[in-house]
Amino acid sequence: MFLERNPRFVSRLTRDTMAMILAGGRGGRLANLTDWRTKPAVPFGGKFRLIDFPLSNCINSGIRRIQVLTQYKAHSLIQHVQRGWGFLRGEFGEFVELVPAQQRLDQPLWYAGTADAVYQSIDIIQAHAPEYVLVLAGDHVYKMDYGTMIARHVESGADMTVGCVEMERDRARAFGVMRVNEEGVVQSFSEKPDDPPAIPGDPERALVSMGIYVFNREYLFRVLRHDAERQDSSRDFGRDVIPEAIRSARVAAYLFRDPQTNEQPYWRDVGTVDAFYEANQELIGASPELDIYDEEWPIWTYQAQLPPAKFINVPVSGENLPGMAVDSMVSGGDIIAGSLVRHSLLFSQVHVRPNSLVEDSVILPAVTVGQGARIRHAVIDEGCDIPNGMVIGHDPEQDRRRFHVSPGGVVLVTPEMLGQEVDHVR
Repeated sequence: MFLERNPRFVSRLTRDTMAMILAGGRGGRLANLTDWRTKPAVPFGGKFRLIDFPLSNCINSGIRRIQVLTQYKAHSLIQHVQRGWGFLRGEFGEFVELVPAQQRLDQPLWYAGTADAVYQSIDIIQAHAPEYVLVLAGDHVYKMDYGTMIARHVESGADMTVGCVEMERDRARAFGVMRVNEEGVVQSFSEKPDDPPAIPGDPERALVSMGIYVFNREYLFRVLRHDAERQDSSRDFGRDVIPEAIRSARVAAYLFRDPQTNEQPYWRDVGTVDAFYEANQELIGASPELDIYDEEWPIWTYQAQLPPAKFINVPVSGENLPGMAVDSMVSGGDIIAGSLVRHSLLFSQVHVRPNSLVEDSVILPAVTVGQGARIRHAVIDEGCDIPNGMVIGHDPEQDRRRFHVSPGGVVLVTPEMLGQEVDHVR
């Protein structure tokens, strides 16, 4: 194929591509974690935010023209991007631009859907005149070279290409599911179907959209304008644009695979409290599927200048209690004093007071765990001050009266649930 014969092919394509990252949604399935922040701004993995993964994938893929489309409670997201992603050089035509929802002249509305968000930015795309437009979700966790996908898009002669992964059919009900022919051309697309169509030859698995789309620029303009004229459209890529594209154009599927092993790489939609908890817990393992220590494909982010984590022995009632973290991940500015942290992930500036026990938990930044507290199987939101002696995750009925308990039994605690006032710029 041309891609294999010409190694410069991909770099030329990525230079001719603009990325549009959809970062305006609340993500209501994350419950109270998104009360004061948009889903792409939710912290992840000890030091990152979800938006860092698509942004890092763009930079590592050689895509240096990036628009981040914001809407719901975007201040912490905007602050994070401004602080951590301002290193590109404008004089070289490189940028990460924040594009807030803007009222249109014809209708004073916010974004009506994912497709409408990009439609309202057509003038910005036109001004930069890319050959290809890469549309990305701002809230998925994965590492991916978009250049390979764009090259396959061009080689296939498609007007639109949809990135996809294989998934068990029972899980696929929560996603957009595609049916493709032997040439990889999409024949149908259904959003969150009750009975997902199976992959040919594999009745237990389905082909699921990753929320990653490559468009030829002029075709994108044409299909979005057509969608904007339809009175019955919900202005959504999955529900409206993709089905229309299948009817009127050539839509290809790009199966996300490791080019060396042909295995499906890590990809997670951390859209629920249980999925968020599990994805963070996976990172604690000795060899997690998502390698955040990979120097060849780094995940970039903004990080404050903080001192190293500290573990302190504290005398309590004549006994010297060591500060320990076992089978855990800790971050800058953490202080674990005379307490035990076991199989947990601590974000930055977490203080665990003496005689406390934290196990199987995810503790977001700037949390204080009071003396003698017991926390298990929980997600503690940023800024919480856990009172001395409080017990979380040991009595399900008591937890349900005070906090949010997920279907999987994860206890989510926020400052508001504790009756505490905090800075809502999280």
